[in-house]
Amino acid sequence: MKYYLHDSNSFQDEKITELFIKFGYEGLGLFYTILEKLSFQEKPIKTKILKNQLKVGKRLNRCWNFMEEIGLISSINDETFNENILKFSEKYQIKKEKNRKKISEWRDNQKNTKNVTGYEPVRNPPKVNKSKVNKSKDNKDYKKLLLSELKNSDIKNSKYLEIAKSFQTLFIANMKEIGLKNTSIEKAKGTWYDDIRLLIEVDNRELSEIREVWDFIKRDSFWKENIRSTKKLREKFETLLIKSKKNGDHKNSNQQGATWDEIGAILEKHFGDLPD
Repeated sequence: MKYYLHDSNSFQDEKITELFIKFGYEGLGLFYTILEKLSFQEKPIKTKILKNQLKVGKRLNRCWNFMEEIGLISSINDETFNENILKFSEKYQIKKEKNRKKISEWRDNQKNTKNVTGYEPVRNPPKVNKSKVNKSKDNKDYKKLLLSELKNSDIKNSKYLEIAKSFQTLFIANMKEIGLKNTSIEKAKGTWYDDIRLLIEVDNRELSEIREVWDFIKRDSFWKENIRSTKKLREKFETLLIKSKKNGDHKNSNQQGATWDEIGAILEKHFGDLPD
């Protein structure tokens, strides 16, 4: 990967601002140098090797630990990575493969037209208007309705709806616990259903992972304040999962801990039929 995306307004990011306040340009320099190393390798790098290459001493190591704490970088199994770099690398490889196939198809078409006096020009296939007949239930205006008002008959998969409502209940409880308003959570729309569906069907998240993240959000003081929607949940799911595993030894403690008995019958009922 010859380059990685760098937003011109990245300095407005809350986490980067935190890094700058605490460590100044030294912290920013270390962060972006780490990103360059990761984008060049296009995969996680052994933490020990990366620190050695960047000559990370005591002060920079404190900066390193702070970046891990706020989620700018992550380390697991003695390897360091950045979530955005991994996603960009994956998209880059997919796009590269698609371009390769298109070029290969174009060359094959050119061979087929050799020594032919007349032929159809190579072009993209015309767009075909799909029939609007027999649309599924998911094509209704459920996205405009309040999540709390949605019924099983309004959508295609009732399991995902119940899971979305359960996370809504969790977020409301978290806001109440830390004394913040939860108006926006109570007014959540049917799009929350889509977030859960995509989390399971597209992101291929397993039942055990969803359960672990649910429990982690309930007991972690930082993330219970910052995860207030299923959209944010899906966006930060990888980070949350990694954090939950790093703090797994506290999972069954009585210090703000949450067992799956507290989650209730709804999640157990509907998670039970999902792939584990």
